[in-house]
Amino acid sequence: MELFTARKIDLEAGENTVIMNKEDANKLGLRSQSRVRVTKLNESVTAIVEISETLVKSGEIGVLHRVSGKVDAEEGDELTVVSTGKPESVEHIREKLEGKELSEHAIREIITDISDRKLSDIELSAYVSGVYAHGMNLREIKDLTMAMIETGDTIEFDKHPVFDHHSIGGVPGNKITLLIVPIVAAAGLMIPKTSSRAISSAGGTADIFEVLANVDLSLAEIKSIAEEIGGTIAWGGAVNLAPSDDLIIRAEYPLRIDPYAQVLASVLSKKKATGAEYLVMDIPVGPHTKVVSMEKGRKYARDFMALGEEIGINVRCALSYGGQPIGEAVGPAVEAREALAALEGKYVPNSLIEKSTELAGMILEQGGAPQGKGKEEAKDILKDGRALEKMKEIIEYQGGDPSITSDQVDIGKYSHEIRSVEDGYIGEVNNHGIIGIVRAAGAPYHKCGGLILNNKRGDKVERDEVLFTIYSENKNRLKEAVKLAKHLNPLSIEGMILEKHPDYKTV
Repeated sequence: MELFTARKIDLEAGENTVIMNKEDANKLGLRSQSRVRVTKLNESVTAIVEISETLVKSGEIGVLHRVSGKVDAEEGDELTVVSTGKPESVEHIREKLEGKELSEHAIREIITDISDRKLSDIELSAYVSGVYAHGMNLREIKDLTMAMIETGDTIEFDKHPVFDHHSIGGVPGNKITLLIVPIVAAAGLMIPKTSSRAISSAGGTADIFEVLANVDLSLAEIKSIAEEIGGTIAWGGAVNLAPSDDLIIRAEYPLRIDPYAQVLASVLSKKKATGAEYLVMDIPVGPHTKVVSMEKGRKYARDFMALGEEIGINVRCALSYGGQPIGEAVGPAVEAREALAALEGKYVPNSLIEKSTELAGMILEQGGAPQGKGKEEAKDILKDGRALEKMKEIIEYQGGDPSITSDQVDIGKYSHEIRSVEDGYIGEVNNHGIIGIVRAAGAPYHKCGGLILNNKRGDKVERDEVLFTIYSENKNRLKEAVKLAKHLNPLSIEGMILEKHPDYKTV
């Protein structure tokens, strides 16, 4: 046990981190990534050690934001530091890397230590890699889901039943939540929707709805608003629902992997934590989505339904077309504008109306609408203006301007049209390419970055016809997005003849 003087370091890290002078670390037999227990009076925290010869002097310990907050450490405070061993969960991560089945206890230890930020980024990446390489059986996934729920907060509603929907993503322009929630709430059902921000997409549902209203709601606000008016569209990251999930996603992102078991547990843990009793899952299927084949989509559907039954959620699944964007708009502001236009009864692409009302209809059928009639009821609610009025109510309760119209939504003031270089038909649409272009234009952090498609798959186009328009609030970002668009060519142009044999051009 040694005493050190606290030096606050203005840095944020995903894990609990302290910085020690190399001389002090050597005395204590510590290396980079070793663990220590840091204590001030009766408050203590386990932290990962990083070593520096310049950031802190001998006798000082650098405490980053998360550690200083845990022990209420101020500059110059005296802290007790003692070396400690690796947690038990590290051995269980090794077991999964070796392909072994994990016990309920092992899974709980791992998730608890992730939630408490006791694992280093390297150890967390090892866990993600083990699950990706070797998978989990349904028993393991159920235990994983329950551990993720129990290590975070939950909402206990006084009103029942509670309905929800979720899309596993992968298809751009999927702003359907902004239609589904007001349709379902206008039908008299309660749907407290929590959504994510973008990780690798052009905009998550929370990013899109934030254009219109505040999405940073507390658990109490979500509960109050949902019970008062029937629906919310909130950012799940603003509350402590299944907190291990966000940390796991942070480890998945640089590896560009999305373990199957983790997808199931991630969705169902957050839905169960928000009190969902009935859930409709949207599983987009297509070559540039997370689910590339119908076979894999059906497996997701079977497992979501089976796991839902295990944890007390009635799950229905829809495998939807994911071969190109939903609607014409991709990016937070342009998607918010398109969703409002749909609610206002203005022209929007039929793909947005059909998908939204089909999924909303499935929820309405769970809530008592005659089987096979839900979509028709959803369309009626959309057409007669009840969904628009409910959306205005949700916007107002979440601190936005309920009088806003689609025409008043600001989009990027700088724009550039990408035109066809030849006659032909739109063939393959590269979803990844479209997302990359919109992110280059500034989305999701700059809400006005976006893209509007003039043509989609199967459309006939002529030379010099506009294929899509890119929007940005910054000239330099627009320039980069245009450059990327010309490089990626996300809309391929095909003629009626696919190949000629022999190809005389090569002779």
